Amino acid sequence: MNDNDTLTIAGRSFSSRLLMGTGKFRSPEEMSKSLDASGTQIVTVALRRVDLDDPQDHILSYVDRSKYLILPNTSGARNAGEAVRLARLARAAGVSDWVKLEVTPEPRYLLPDPVETLKAAEILVKDGFKVLPYINADPVLAKRLEDVGVVTVMPLGSPIGSNRGIKTAVSIQIIIEQATVPVVVDAGLGAPSHAAEALEMGADAVLVNTAIAVANDPELMATAFSNGVTAGRQGYLAGLGKKLLVAEASSPVTGLPW
Repeated sequence: MNDNDTLTIAGRSFSSRLLMGTGKFRSPEEMSKSLDASGTQIVTVALRRVDLDDPQDHILSYVDRSKYLILPNTSGARNAGEAVRLARLARAAGVSDWVKLEVTPEPRYLLPDPVETLKAAEILVKDGFKVLPYINADPVLAKRLEDVGVVTVMPLGSPIGSNRGIKTAVSIQIIIEQATVPVVVDAGLGAPSHAAEALEMGADAVLVNTAIAVANDPELMATAFSNGVTAGRQGYLAGLGKKLLVAEASSPVTGLPW
């Protein structure tokens, strides 16, 4: 893997393929150290946790904007109207015109609403936002969102914060095969091996929060996820061997001298 193998979103290039969230950390200092250890360049911040009237907001003051692209997310929005309002407030406050679009009306599983997500994406794209939508692993919806002009699609691996890994692999593989924008696997990744699996499949990046934030040593876990992403990407670029139903000897079994 060389230095030219970069992640490009909306014309902007990033050397890291690990996006990180900022929720659930035990302290802002722990969050800041974990961001640094991860090597991430894109950091999501829940707009509902930010006081947009205070430029020195507690969370944002610990995220160095010279190092990271702040990606506001509309976490907590229950419909398209709420998501659009949150995104517009963030842009008006000078946070960003990039937005991670989340519309999750049901609080138990936090699954994204496909109808309201598509509706909000159409409005925000026309409004000039760079939209990164969080979605179920639905290949049809992913294509519809691409058609309206989103800059990535972000299918879930499993429910938010569940740490269950990639339970939607078949659908994500279809999304990757059809995508014309970067595919970022988001939600449910609980171990560095899950991140490696996503990149090995051909995903362009992953977004991780809970698994790092709740670890006994978040800083070390952030490093581990960074290594997992790198290993997965290298495996994908190298070309993984085909899966076989039978054994195939790695050493010759015929033509031997004895």
